[in-house]
Amino acid sequence: MTEFTDFYNNGIDWICRRCESELAADSDTDEQMTPEHQPLAKWMDKTRRVLICPRCGLTESVEKS
Repeated sequence: MTEFTDFYNNGIDWICRRCESELAADSDTDEQMTPEHQPLAKWMDKTRRVLICPRCGLTESVEKS
């Protein structure tokens, strides 16, 4: 699977690295984030060429140049 700078795939969903890091830093416990609290990215459109994080607005193109 292709690696991206700002997002990674956990096997099911795309996760925003920036938001995950921020949420982990704000967490009061060392427990792993539950799936419902993970910052899930979404596809920006039907072409599935750009991922976007609804939480922070970060985007990344998945096309190779």
